[in-house]
Amino acid sequence: MYIDKEDLDELEFPQLLAEIAPFAYSPKTRDKILQLRPMNIDEAEISLKKNSEYLSSFESSNAIPFNEYEDIETELKVMLIENYRLENAAFIKIKTLTEQIGKLQKFFPTMPETFPNLIQDVSALEFRKEIIDKVDKVFNRFGEVKSEASPILKELRAEIQHAKKAITENFNRALFNYGQSEFLDDIRETIIDDQRVLAVKSAYKKRVAGRVLGLSKTGSITYMQPDSVVKHYFKLKEDQEEEKKEIDKILRKLTADLAEFQPQLWRYQMYIFDLDLTRAKAKFAELINGVLPKINRHRTLRLKEAFHPLLFLRNKAENKTILPQTLALTDHNRIICISGPNAGGKSITLKTVGLLQLMIQSGILVPTHPKSEMFFFDKIMTDIGDNQSIENHLSTYSSRLKKMGGIIREADGETLLLIDEFGTGSDPELGGALAESFLEFFYDKKSFAIITTHYTNIKLVVEELPNAQNAAMLFNEETLEPMYKLEIGQAGSSFTFEVAEKNKIPRFIIHSAKKKVEHDIVNLDKTIVKLQQEKYEVEKLKTDLAERKESVEDKRDNLQKLNEQLQQKLFNFQKLYEDEHRKLQFGTKIEGFIDSYVKGKSRKDVVKDFVKILEQEKFRKIGADKDESKRLQVVKRKITQQLKKEDVIEKITETNEKIEEKRKVDRAVWMKEGQRVRITGSTSVGTIEKISRNKVTVNYGTFKTTIDADELERI
Repeated sequence: MYIDKEDLDELEFPQLLAEIAPFAYSPKTRDKILQLRPMNIDEAEISLKKNSEYLSSFESSNAIPFNEYEDIETELKVMLIENYRLENAAFIKIKTLTEQIGKLQKFFPTMPETFPNLIQDVSALEFRKEIIDKVDKVFNRFGEVKSEASPILKELRAEIQHAKKAITENFNRALFNYGQSEFLDDIRETIIDDQRVLAVKSAYKKRVAGRVLGLSKTGSITYMQPDSVVKHYFKLKEDQEEEKKEIDKILRKLTADLAEFQPQLWRYQMYIFDLDLTRAKAKFAELINGVLPKINRHRTLRLKEAFHPLLFLRNKAENKTILPQTLALTDHNRIICISGPNAGGKSITLKTVGLLQLMIQSGILVPTHPKSEMFFFDKIMTDIGDNQSIENHLSTYSSRLKKMGGIIREADGETLLLIDEFGTGSDPELGGALAESFLEFFYDKKSFAIITTHYTNIKLVVEELPNAQNAAMLFNEETLEPMYKLEIGQAGSSFTFEVAEKNKIPRFIIHSAKKKVEHDIVNLDKTIVKLQQEKYEVEKLKTDLAERKESVEDKRDNLQKLNEQLQQKLFNFQKLYEDEHRKLQFGTKIEGFIDSYVKGKSRKDVVKDFVKILEQEKFRKIGADKDESKRLQVVKRKITQQLKKEDVIEKITETNEKIEEKRKVDRAVWMKEGQRVRITGSTSVGTIEKISRNKVTVNYGTFKTTIDADELERI
């Protein structure tokens, strides 16, 4: 991607990077952050995903085990030198870095769904535990070389301890012996060159056998090392020199051993630098409420509730409110022309879009709504602010024309243009005409652009272009205060005379100015103001209607559900009535058979008539069951077809089997004698009296019944 350094400065990108850099552990990572520039879409998308994953660890309990680390880049460069020896601290740094890699390789795979991209990076590393083992074999936890590092070192250190012990014992003996005489000064002993010496009065120095190591300032005291200590002291010094040589030999060998792992260690270092960079970006995203929007490969940018990150931080520190902006750029809406009063937020809107675009293309999460969408540009070109050059003797207008010339040469269909005060700096009529030509050129080039202007002719041209759109920074006409809110779809008034009146310009001057301005321009400005107010009212009304519509739809759904419930109840009552009526008629017929039999009708005739009625009832019941069965078959067939389309029959069958299995398990637990139960769908409650395989005898008090266990439910 191409973007000029001057454009980066205009969009305050260096200031943004300076806010991110302090979150890095390493000075090298901080320098890398300050040098960040936009990258290609594939590289940036991977970086954004990793940042988003790392950010999620701050918002949950899944803290990534990554802490401050020390840079080993210098050690990696020199460790390959033949017979080179690293310092003690370097070995500890190498071990700590390797342990860090081990912890991360264990942590990330435990949550593959949370950290898919971070897992890929750490999994690509070859963890070599031998590095840790080799360092631990030589060094203890305090960073000191162990006596067990070699047999020779162990023997030397034993001799050193023996010599130190002998020195102490012999010195104490000499101190005691000479202390009984008047040879020693009152201070008795002191330390010279890290050695204990006797403080002998100079007059008696020949009476004391030993080596002279110094005199006091007055010469009255001679500092002497007793003869009994001297030989042990020289033995100690000799052993200490041998110890140093042995340690040097051990560490040179350890350096050579670790040099074999230099490629892996180098990859560890590069990985840690990259993870440090990812963490710093994630920490900054946490500060500004940054998110990963949808990254489009097609040319659609939809910023929803987007904040300028630096302004967000400043206002947050000062407890001020900042309003987000919402806008869209697509192939069908490539150019947005923002108009409105000065100090209304037009320039901030330009910088917000430009800075967020630089952030996303540099792999930095942006402060927008998560449902925002962004795509990548090949070039971002800006003209924001006063570029007057004293050194080159260029006026503001000349410098802007020079920059516009560069933009015209470079602009194409993959370019985002951000131009403030489009066409200003010269004669309004001539400058407006030139700006109009610039706009048409960019439109024909299919460039994407957000521009701000006060020129009426530019607003009119934008209205005529099908793939361009006017926008306005809203202004409160009553308080004459900017609202800092972008309204897409309408041109804004500059509120020139209103702002002048607010700033206490005498009214007679304002009226005079109005008379001098062309009548049509004043009327147009008034019309724009009126349309802006009317649109605000329409939007408000639209919002109210949408809320009411939603409320009405909710009520309609509730009424529909209530109606369905009532219809079902009515159907149930009707069915119950028909069943009861049929039973009453059947009972009446039975009563008639009894009366006729009592009155003398033969039993054979009564039974014959009764059987006839039974056959009729049987035929009716079978017919009704067939009709119901047919209806159920049709319904079942339709449902089956639908379920086959959705490929869920197997899932439902499996689920039903699991439910039935669970019921059997549960039933085995509670199904026992004395348990209160009822038949499924019934209200009568009985007690289990006997269980025989799958048959259960239930006692209802006045009668007993035997029924399948599957048809019972627990009370």
